[in-house]
Amino acid sequence: MEKQIIWRGLLAGAVAGVLAFLFARIFVEPQIEKAIRYEEGVGAAHEVVEAAAGHAHSHGAEGGITRAVQMNIGLGLGVLAFSVAIGALFAVVFAVAYGRVGDISARLLSLYVAGGMLLSLYVIPSLKYPASPPALSLDETIRQRTLLYLLLVVVAAALLVGAVYLGRRLVARLGTWNAALAAAGAYVVAVAVVMLVLPDIQETPGPLVDDAGAIVYEGFPADVLYEFRLYSLGTQVVIYATIALVFAALVSRLLGERKHALPA
Repeated sequence: MEKQIIWRGLLAGAVAGVLAFLFARIFVEPQIEKAIRYEEGVGAAHEVVEAAAGHAHSHGAEGGITRAVQMNIGLGLGVLAFSVAIGALFAVVFAVAYGRVGDISARLLSLYVAGGMLLSLYVIPSLKYPASPPALSLDETIRQRTLLYLLLVVVAAALLVGAVYLGRRLVARLGTWNAALAAAGAYVVAVAVVMLVLPDIQETPGPLVDDAGAIVYEGFPADVLYEFRLYSLGTQVVIYATIALVFAALVSRLLGERKHALPA
């Protein structure tokens, strides 16, 4: 049974990967292009400032993967691999939770699991460490930022599991509604404390100024950063929503067939 559930999660993840790639290709990639153009503009402005100051500047050899490959093959494979991995994790969480969190149908549990995973694995970590275009990431902070982001993902997921457990324990004493409110409140407070403890990382470039203090190049456009983060969230929503809906349809048939196959 568990293997069949996981295979359905993988299939749902693959479908989600295709749809998420189309969404990201249409909406996210144009923002990355704008960020790359900004980075190139800043680089040219740096050269002008350094030349005016009498500093030598050397260029490394350019090469590597072209943008066409990155935005099509690279993006497609990356999103697909990520979605399939999320689909597998989703199926495992579903298999563990099914029958252990109350009398909830497979379809409704799929929606709950997808919502919880989206919240803990992306939304909450992104509130503290929001997504940025690749051109904005500083070399000196990218390692620290990645580690802190992963730490917050793990902590947020663990706190969510704890909140669900707390809610189940409080049902007998407070009732379903009040227990859910108490667990949600405890989760919000715990997440807020963790966010306050973790350090901030500021990477958005400000205006480039010369030695006289004059602005040579404007800071990174706020609208580009906003749209990139908005569409990045949209990509995640497409992934989790597709997995939830496709998996719910597939697993409900599986569980229904198993149920009917049992002897009366």
